Amino acid sequence: MIADLQIRSEFPHRVREVENLFIRMRDGTRLAARLWLPEDAEQHPVPAILEYIPYRKRDFTRQRDSIMHPYIAGHGYACIRVDLRGSGDSDGVLNDEYLEQELMDGCDVITWLAAQPWCSGTVGMIGISWGGFNGLQIAAMQPPALKGVISLCSTDDRYTDDIHHMGGTLLGDNLSWASVMFAYNSLPPDPEIVGDRWRGMWHERLDGSGLWLETWLRHQRRDAYWRHGSIAEDYAAVQCPVMAVSGWTDGYSNAVFRLLAGLDVPRKGLIGPWSHKYPHIATPGPAIGFLQECLRWWDQHLKGRNTGVMDEPMLRVWMQASVPPTTSYSYRPGRWVAEPVWPSTNISARHLPLAPGRLLDAGTTAPRGALPIQSPLTLGLFAGKWCSYAAGPDLAHDQREEDGGALVFDSDPLPETIEILGAPVIELDVTSDKPFGMIAARLSDVAPDDKATRVTYGMLNLTHRASRTHPEPMVPGERFRVRVQLNDVAQSLPVGHRLRLSLSTSYWPLAWPSREPVRLAVFTGDSVLELPVRMPRPDDATLRRFELPEGAPPAPREQLEAGHHNWLVHRDLARDSSTLEVINDNGIACLEDIDLTVENRAFEWYSSVGDDFLSARGETKHIRALERGDWRIRTETKTVLTASQNAFRITAELDAHEGGVRVFCRNWDVSIPRDCV
Repeated sequence: MIADLQIRSEFPHRVREVENLFIRMRDGTRLAARLWLPEDAEQHPVPAILEYIPYRKRDFTRQRDSIMHPYIAGHGYACIRVDLRGSGDSDGVLNDEYLEQELMDGCDVITWLAAQPWCSGTVGMIGISWGGFNGLQIAAMQPPALKGVISLCSTDDRYTDDIHHMGGTLLGDNLSWASVMFAYNSLPPDPEIVGDRWRGMWHERLDGSGLWLETWLRHQRRDAYWRHGSIAEDYAAVQCPVMAVSGWTDGYSNAVFRLLAGLDVPRKGLIGPWSHKYPHIATPGPAIGFLQECLRWWDQHLKGRNTGVMDEPMLRVWMQASVPPTTSYSYRPGRWVAEPVWPSTNISARHLPLAPGRLLDAGTTAPRGALPIQSPLTLGLFAGKWCSYAAGPDLAHDQREEDGGALVFDSDPLPETIEILGAPVIELDVTSDKPFGMIAARLSDVAPDDKATRVTYGMLNLTHRASRTHPEPMVPGERFRVRVQLNDVAQSLPVGHRLRLSLSTSYWPLAWPSREPVRLAVFTGDSVLELPVRMPRPDDATLRRFELPEGAPPAPREQLEAGHHNWLVHRDLARDSSTLEVINDNGIACLEDIDLTVENRAFEWYSSVGDDFLSARGETKHIRALERGDWRIRTETKTVLTASQNAFRITAELDAHEGGVRVFCRNWDVSIPRDCV
């Protein structure tokens, strides 16, 4: 929503920009950085704000950075964007996310910043996604100069809530995200920054970055690999103030609630209707004056000014109003509500028993019985993306498209409006006819015209029913009890609408399917849906209004070839095959201030045949190209993931071209045992 930004070019401080500088790490490696700071910072030192990510400060985040960092710098801060070791224009090779080396380098950067003559000695970290993760992780390492963190779209638990797994199921986004980083890691630094070293650095990356999907698939349970970097292991290690931010169509909103409950430092939570974007440029709207909110936070915790931010409620969220189902929204109607603390005593659990086809009223006794469910493999084609990037129609479609293959429970029309805030939970008594299987649960708002809008959902790999660390196969026919926690949400459900719970045994391609069709029996009588019902607060109407979104002028960019974004479902009835095609094509653009042409295209295909659960196939292809004058490089990456009963198979290709000549090629063919997945 850059078009909705109020562009500001006049600030309290004139800003000086340093296009590139190098910061030397303790082992001699140099990290590349871009810096914005007040012109008089050497005479009047200011706090530093660090964003530390691998997404190439020079080109791929250039326009986004130009909107945010000069704005903050113009209000009295030194803002710095640092490329991780092995990314962008920095030295080295990037082998994985959130490695100990990355976190040590981050601490070194903070020490360096605090020692600069233009820095007051205090540092804050801000970041979205990767930068939100490592902001929390570095805070847990307690570098002395770090005095505050703003963490957006991140998590405290890398296994429970990240792009790799959900409820112990393997997410389709695990393949998608690995492919994105495969493409990023294939790119060279800019010769204008590193000089003639660029080619050697490039080939070092091409040869050494590796196939991250292989690494991740070797850890299918919550082992030490995932515990590393998960601050939920020890919340007390974080000793500085934290603002946690996310959006309801983002994949990381659950962590905001856990951080508020688990941390024991000054903290705030903010969740809007947004996707995986900064809230001043996010969709669905309303976007807010997020950079102004950042300044209130930084002024309070880095400059010691009382901005009133800590006098406000701990948690503020967008209570979403009911909307018809569609795969993309520009705006979500609703209102801002707040809770003084979290967990909140204003939330009460309402238990709705499950009966055949019905959600019963609280306090009602359900008849005992067994309800079988065996879903078609293709249930999930209309589920949307685990984490929406607002890049195409990537939200869930009308749930009637999926409910035919699910076990469905409907409430009576609601006699009064209900508002929920938090995580709905389903307690189920279940049996399975196979040792391996999953269950997906969806909660929908059903309007009087029967259109069903998904409100929230959750999944559970049933071998993880007792432990994420030590999964165990089910004993066919043996009855057991499971708890399926759905994603946290704030949703208003109006009078006359119905609440629908839908249960299925597949959700492909959002989650990788089981090894074979699974038939579950859900027993009524003790199975129940628990709703977190919120009572409206009169104080909601008096909350301070957010300002309109503002930012500095975006870096000049000319779109040379238009992009194209879409999600397409293909059904071949003759072969009984189904394919979800995802197109995320950003076309070709010129970054005019550095005379660099950038091409960025991504394509994904998720297919299956009939009810053959071993036919599931994910394929991705990425094309990246950079060009300036006679300097032309192009890389293509391709990854295919399939599975047998006992193993996953990855085949991958990496091709790199310089000036139209292929200069590097590598293929992978890897088999990895399935571990209760």
